[in-house]
Amino acid sequence: MNTTSSSSSTPPGVAPTFAGERALVLHGGGSAGNAWEIGVVAGLFEAGLDVTTADLIVGTSAGATAAAQITAASPADLFAAVLSPVPPRGTRPAGSGGGRPPVGPAANHMETTGRIIAAAADAADMRRRMGAAALEADATSDGSAQALWRTTVAARLPRQDWPDQRILITAVDAHTGEPVAFDRDSGVDLVDAVAASTSNGFGVPPYPIGEHRYIDGGYRRNENADLAAGHARVLVLSPFGGRTRHPLEWGMQLTAQVEELRAGGSRVESVFPDADSLTAFGTNMMDPSTRPPAARAGYAQGQALAGHLGAFWR
Repeated sequence: MNTTSSSSSTPPGVAPTFAGERALVLHGGGSAGNAWEIGVVAGLFEAGLDVTTADLIVGTSAGATAAAQITAASPADLFAAVLSPVPPRGTRPAGSGGGRPPVGPAANHMETTGRIIAAAADAADMRRRMGAAALEADATSDGSAQALWRTTVAARLPRQDWPDQRILITAVDAHTGEPVAFDRDSGVDLVDAVAASTSNGFGVPPYPIGEHRYIDGGYRRNENADLAAGHARVLVLSPFGGRTRHPLEWGMQLTAQVEELRAGGSRVESVFPDADSLTAFGTNMMDPSTRPPAARAGYAQGQALAGHLGAFWR
C-alpha cells in the first residue's frame, strides 16, 4: 500500500492534552513531488476523505506551495490544473505549478550541497554552511532572479493571502542558519513565505524578506513533521519516501521525527510514493513534464488509501 503505519497509542498512565486534533505535513519534491501531493489529496477527497481541513498544515519547499494551494482551491480544481496542457511560459494559471524554473545555475546543486553536508559537524553547522555558500554564490546578483521567483510563486497560488486555518511554512535564515516557520502572524506575505521555503539557495538564490535572506525549509529538517507536535493525528506526505542525505545521528530523517511525535502521544501515518509514482517521477523531479503522470499516480494512491487513512483520520 506504500503507507507506513506509525500509529501509537498513548503510553500507559499518560493522558496528553493535544493542541489540535489533526495535522497534515507536506514535504518537498520539486515539480513531481508537488503534483504527487496534489494528486494524493485529490484522490482522498474524491473517495470521501478531505484532509485539507486539518487543524494545522506544515509545508516545506514544494510542499509549501501545495499547502498554500490546497487551502485556497478545491483538490479537484488543483488536480485538473495539473493535468491541463501546459500554456506558453508566463501565461500559466494560478496553482498550475510547483517546481522551480531555471532562474539560476542548478546543474551542480546536488554535488555542491553534498560537499557541504559531508564537511559539516552537525545539522546546525550544515545550515550555517549552506546559507553562507548560497549567499556567496549570489554575491554579485542584481536581485532580478529573486524578483522573478516571487512572480513565479505568486502565479502558482490561487489566493495571495493567508488562509484562516493555521499553516506553517518553513525556511532557514541564510545569514545565521536559524530555522524559521512563517505563519499568518509573522508579518510576512504568504507569497514571500512560500518563495523563501522554495529557494534552495543555488538554483534559486536566497530569497530576501526585509533585511533577511532565506533558503529552503528542507534544510531545517527533511519533512519538518516535528512541527506538528501537540496534534492527536499527524498525516505525512513524503515524495522522497522518508529518505535523507544527512547522517542519521543528526536526526534529520522522518523516522526520528515520527519517534518524537509518538513520544508525545501523537498517532502518525506516513504516505510514500508507490512503484507507479516512482516511475512517474522519472530521474528528474524538477522536470515540469513529470507533473501530469505524478499527479495521476498520486490520485490513484489517494483513492486506494482512503479507507485505511479514513479510519485513522476520523
